[in-house]
Amino acid sequence: MASQRGESLETATPRRKGLDKSHYLYIAVIAAVILGALVGLIFPEVGKSLKPLGDGFVKLIKMMIAPVIFCTIVLGIGSIAKAATVGKVGGLALGYFIIMSTFALAIGLVVGNLIHPGEGLKLTPYDPNKKAATDSTVDFLLGIIPGDIPVLPTLLAAILVGFALQKMGAQGAPILKAIGHGQALVFRILIMIMWLAPVGAFGAIAAVVGATGVQAIVSMFTLMVAFYITCALFIVVILGGLLQVVAGVNIFKLMKYLAREYLIIFSTSSSEAALPRLIAKMEHLGVSKPVVGVTVPTGYSFNLDGTAIYLTMASLFVANAMGTPLDLGAQISLLVFMIIASKGAAGVTGAGLATLAAGLQAHRPELLGGVGMIVGIDRFMSEARALTNFTGNAVATVLVGTWVKEIDGGQVSRVLSGEVPFDEQTMIAGHGEMAPKEEGAREAAKA
Repeated sequence: MASQRGESLETATPRRKGLDKSHYLYIAVIAAVILGALVGLIFPEVGKSLKPLGDGFVKLIKMMIAPVIFCTIVLGIGSIAKAATVGKVGGLALGYFIIMSTFALAIGLVVGNLIHPGEGLKLTPYDPNKKAATDSTVDFLLGIIPGDIPVLPTLLAAILVGFALQKMGAQGAPILKAIGHGQALVFRILIMIMWLAPVGAFGAIAAVVGATGVQAIVSMFTLMVAFYITCALFIVVILGGLLQVVAGVNIFKLMKYLAREYLIIFSTSSSEAALPRLIAKMEHLGVSKPVVGVTVPTGYSFNLDGTAIYLTMASLFVANAMGTPLDLGAQISLLVFMIIASKGAAGVTGAGLATLAAGLQAHRPELLGGVGMIVGIDRFMSEARALTNFTGNAVATVLVGTWVKEIDGGQVSRVLSGEVPFDEQTMIAGHGEMAPKEEGAREAAKA
């Protein structure tokens, strides 16, 4: 046992060091945003001339939209079928996820319509057929990047393929596995592209600030503050209210119990990093293994509350910044698209940005030019997205456990009051292997 713990402790440290690479990207984006804003303010004409840097990055993101949408939707439909076969737990979880994600998207639209982020900037609409006023070298470099593939036909094809693979049963399993490998490749390319985010952010911010001055900075700051406040209210009021009414659990006590996971998420900007720990902690809290085993992994793909709020608010920001606000009909159709496409924005750096670009391209292609501004502030909002997603999945697990009566209320009270602390060493040693011991310890604690 000691050797297992010692080995796991040694392997845990390198993993943390590996995650530090994301910090370099984070710092680089922040520096690029600040430098771009300064260049745009001090040397407006120079800032405007840097626009091709932002345009090139947007083209790279556009290049990945169709592969991301296709792979994730096909695999997502397969996941829905798998979860539904579990029975009552899967059905309740999926129903809750769909309703809550839709509700989060609607909240994003409401807040966006109240604060009108990006209004007054009047940026130049994006025209893929228009030749930029640049030299031949810039035109050549931008021309290397492949053109985009239409999103809606890709979405339809993905849905048809997904359902066809369901009907094929065991015969479709190898194909689904191959698409899973393809998704891993696509996301790896997307992560590589995201390392160019500082360059894209620098060019986009410099060009926007050079053209509009301080107003661009104020608009971006307003969006960030509004997004953080919306996420906080969603967690405390919506999720907290549901948790209290259904399960009688205080949201602040649950968040305190998950404090270490919040630190991990904040440092990595991804809720995926805390997935194994959430599974272990929810089981320790008193939710049965089957409920946790179905709800948590499925929620990581289908219950992205923070991402849903981000997608709608960012879309309205871009539309207002381009001087072409979306009418109610366009907002509703965008919401429907995001309900489906947001399932591909789970846990991968850049996937949320690709999904945002996909929604804009499908509904208003001329708005794609504004995505460059979002690149500059996307990293600032990623922590709030990840924390909201994570909290939503933790709350969902408790709610589903309560609905199917697979939760130990006494254990919940003891754990949240601190009487039965979570065994960090057991978690580090490997949750799956230590499950019997954990169960024994839990029984001993009850005695």
